[in-house]
Amino acid sequence: MANSKKKSDKELSYDELVAKRNELKKQYMDIRFQAVMGHVENPMQKRTVRREIARLNTLIHQQDLEKFRKAAAESIAANN
Repeated sequence: MANSKKKSDKELSYDELVAKRNELKKQYMDIRFQAVMGHVENPMQKRTVRREIARLNTLIHQQDLEKFRKAAAESIAANN
């Protein structure tokens, strides 16, 4: 089940990835607040959300690098 979730994240656009990451960051802050208050239903959810944020950060970074490489290649081709 997790593999299909990762594949669908890879297919998202840059803006969708950023929006999903921001949503998960808010969810993570809520979980942290609940943990401090002592009302956490699933303590492992904090780790799961944190790891999902890291996956999204990786995908966002990969897309940034891809854009940078394309721009660099176009610049080199234009100069030759």
